[in-house]
Parts: sequence; C-alpha cells; structure tokens
Amino acid sequence: MSGFRIVCPNCGERAAAEFSFGGEMIAYPDGGVESLEENYERVWLRTNARGSQSEQWFHAAGCRRWVTTVRDTATNVAG
Repeated sequence: MSGFRIVCPNCGERAAAEFSFGGEMIAYPDGGVESLEENYERVWLRTNARGSQSEQWFHAAGCRRWVTTVRDTATNVAG
C-alpha cells in the first residue's frame, strides 16, 4: 500500500496507514425496509469491483472523524 494517501478535510493529505477502512458506501433501500437477508447482504457482502467506488475511512491517528472518499480500487488513488 505504498504511496496510498487520503485527503482528510480536517487534517489534510495523510498516509492511508493513519486510517481504518470502514467499508464501501452502500445505499439503503427505498423506503428503508429490507428483509434480514437483504440487510445481511448490504452490511457484510462487498462487491469490491474494479474501478471507482465511494468508501468510508476513519481517521484513527488524526482527528478521529469519518471521511468519505472515492478511491480507484485498481490504482489505489483516492480523490
């Protein structure tokens, strides 16, 4: 993961090692009602698709806030 950096709106650009991965951003279903199976799939199963995806990262070694960023999973470049 050499060179992988994330821009924190509070602290600026930092090494990814300062952050804990919180997962892909997955939308809730329309109306907010889902079965247990749908909830399990939304919370635990990830697509990990090649290309851009929205993700949550927790700045554990900095301001201790959540950051939402878009990262290209093929190149590890976060924007």
